[in-house]
Amino acid sequence: MNLDIHTGVQTAFFLVVLLIILSFWAGFRSLRKARSLKFFRMRRERQVAGWRLILAAVIFIIIAILLNTVAEPLIYSFHPPTATLTHTPTITLTPTISLTPTITLSPTITPTPSVSDTPTITPTPRIPLAIEAQFQSSTTPGPASVFSPLVFTKELDQNFLPVDQAIVFQNPVGHLYAWFTYDQMTVGAQWTAIWYRGSEIVHFETLPWNGGTGGIGYTDWEPPAYAWLPGEYEVQVFVGYEWKVAGKFTVEGEAPPPPPSATPTNTATATPTPTNTATVTPTPTSTLTRTATATLRPTYTRWPTDTEVPTQTPRP
Repeated sequence: MNLDIHTGVQTAFFLVVLLIILSFWAGFRSLRKARSLKFFRMRRERQVAGWRLILAAVIFIIIAILLNTVAEPLIYSFHPPTATLTHTPTITLTPTISLTPTITLSPTITPTPSVSDTPTITPTPRIPLAIEAQFQSSTTPGPASVFSPLVFTKELDQNFLPVDQAIVFQNPVGHLYAWFTYDQMTVGAQWTAIWYRGSEIVHFETLPWNGGTGGIGYTDWEPPAYAWLPGEYEVQVFVGYEWKVAGKFTVEGEAPPPPPSATPTNTATATPTPTNTATVTPTPTSTLTRTATATLRPTYTRWPTDTEVPTQTPRP
């Protein structure tokens, strides 16, 4: 394919314009993506990459201006243009196709349903009043705090990262973590995590936030093995009174039976022991031994101490 100088310059110009659009779009997308990242280093790297792409787009704009204004005259100064003859094509008439009328079908009646299902409104999670009564913090939480989706795992590694995440667990479950990342938290603000099984609260924790403003966190629960009943569970996280994030998981398989409670029967047989103490009550008879306190009379043997009078005989 033979291209003249003008066509080559115009092609290069349009390619540079395309690079400008792609660079601006990629840079703007990288900067917007950086705002949603939770970690500072990753957010900084994404911002630097975005500004570099925008700077590259500015450089491509300068190149496009030079291609459109200076490039072609500069090339012609080294390679003068030569006239080329262009053939004008002759017009060939093509017959038009005459359309034949088609049969138009009459519209059919579309049945309308007699009953239309209206979607049910899912209420926003809120903290029960019994848990609100246990709030301790008076610090107002910042409204800009954000949480990542909850990740459920049975183990965290040495860096507090989930080892194996899942949403379905088989009994016996044991210790379970609801792991998350957070940002822009207010230190000292009240935060709450509530664990539900269906509509029943099985576990909760509420306390003033003692972590940092951003990083990794989790809420956990380790009940007895027989407490992990099969069903659907949900964990809800609140900051102050505002709901932030929720996650669901499922427990399958029957829970182990609780250990036999043999101790109550023993206490029932041990109840007669207080009646035995009633037999001991005659011990006031030992108070009669208080007559033995009369044995203090021999202490009056101090009378012989008057024998100290003969010690005065050396006076003559």
